[in-house]
Amino acid sequence: MSGQRIGYIRVSSFDQNPDRQLEQIEVGKTFTDKASGKDTDRPALEDLLDYAREGDTVVAHSMDRLARNLDDLRRLVKLLTSRGVRVEFIKENLVFTGEDSPMANLLLSVMGAFAEFERALIKERQREGIALAKRRGVYRGRKQALSTEQLTELLKRVTDGEPKTQLAREFGISRETLYQYLKKELLNM
Repeated sequence: MSGQRIGYIRVSSFDQNPDRQLEQIEVGKTFTDKASGKDTDRPALEDLLDYAREGDTVVAHSMDRLARNLDDLRRLVKLLTSRGVRVEFIKENLVFTGEDSPMANLLLSVMGAFAEFERALIKERQREGIALAKRRGVYRGRKQALSTEQLTELLKRVTDGEPKTQLAREFGISRETLYQYLKKELLNM
């Protein structure tokens, strides 16, 4: 029984074009996440895992688009192939079926390790670039998530005892960002 080809696309930011990843690749259905590679919250991936059935093939542009790191890659490939789902990576030209040879498993680990290493190098270069920009006085940092008015309202509502998780959701920020704002305000008092 031959199943359907299911595409998985992940772009890191909302301004990136997801279409190029599986351009000219025939798939019946596509799941797309707009999330950082380090992000564990990937709803489209969860939907794909629920959707894929025995005999289907999951197609991703490359290993680093599907997985966050080597452990995640191996876990996802094993999960899918154990359910009879083939996993195909276009860029690496690799297919995994669950009945893979020791060589295929080695390639999965080696190629996944290279992708993880490449991501670490990019982050290191980014940190170095930020440090240089700070020394030159041209680094402004990330734009504040909340306006001064929003921050004032947030602080008042926190002081009034409203749940922080609910406030973070309402203001469209993470709880970590909310706590960073609170910490900054405490230091300024």
